[in-house]
Amino acid sequence: MTAQVFIDGEVGTTGLQIRARLQGRDDLRLISLPEDRRKNMDARLEAADAADVAILCLPDAGVREIAPELARMGTRVIDASSVHRVDPDWAYGFPELSAEARTAVSEAQLVSNPGCYPTGAISLIKPLIDAGLISADEGLCVNAVSGYTGGGKSLIAEFEGGEESGVFVYGTSQTHKHLPEMRLRSGLSKAPIFVPSVGDYAQGMIVQIPLYRDAGFAQAAFEALAAHYDGANFVKAVARDTMGARIDPRRLNDSNVMEVTVDSDADGAATVLIAVLDNLGKGASGAAVQNLNIMLGLDETLSL
Repeated sequence: MTAQVFIDGEVGTTGLQIRARLQGRDDLRLISLPEDRRKNMDARLEAADAADVAILCLPDAGVREIAPELARMGTRVIDASSVHRVDPDWAYGFPELSAEARTAVSEAQLVSNPGCYPTGAISLIKPLIDAGLISADEGLCVNAVSGYTGGGKSLIAEFEGGEESGVFVYGTSQTHKHLPEMRLRSGLSKAPIFVPSVGDYAQGMIVQIPLYRDAGFAQAAFEALAAHYDGANFVKAVARDTMGARIDPRRLNDSNVMEVTVDSDADGAATVLIAVLDNLGKGASGAAVQNLNIMLGLDETLSL
């Protein structure tokens, strides 16, 4: 059977990438509205009702407006916004976190796509908490740099229009909207200190977590990550030297792959946990397509 998919917000950054990944598949039919009806609520609800899955690629305010209607209609939904990432009524769309997480995505009516920064941070923290190598009560610091596409249309316009250039740090007041998601989905009892930055390039992301530990911690941490992601299609524990002396945040662009690794001083005590991903891939559109495949009972690697 051919599944029908409606992308609400298909002309935005994430929506365009999801559509490009799905086009050409003979097991899916994309429902698309003409330009003059894309903002018409009745037309959008009708399209969503006809779909097997609706994918919301909308600003947070737009999601808050339409999501309750879709939930009442019984429509299966993937929300790419930040609105539902800590909502217990929505499955969290990071299937590599556990077998239970994957099952929840496959069975859910409502799935929330993870944020880009949290994807990297959670991928490093949760397996180490589960392995007993990091305490849930520990205060952590998460440092990250993303391409400017992570900031949406307004930031893209600033960079591509020449209004902004160079690298900047932001969000140091610890009010970033990704912090509640990072804390909850990592299994931490308190939010980490989060220091994000934006680079003068379009897409690609590195997330880093520095830690002081006893000698040998780095090897134990890498082994725990490798065991956790063993057999995963899209999250790979790789040796640090495979990334090169200078880690390019763009190394995994246009893929749904995320690589995690560990680096340290000579005795493995001063440690840095590292995740590299495409903020528009595993951090957005790729994750949405992966979740779509799982929800429809298909091979999760299709279109990826």
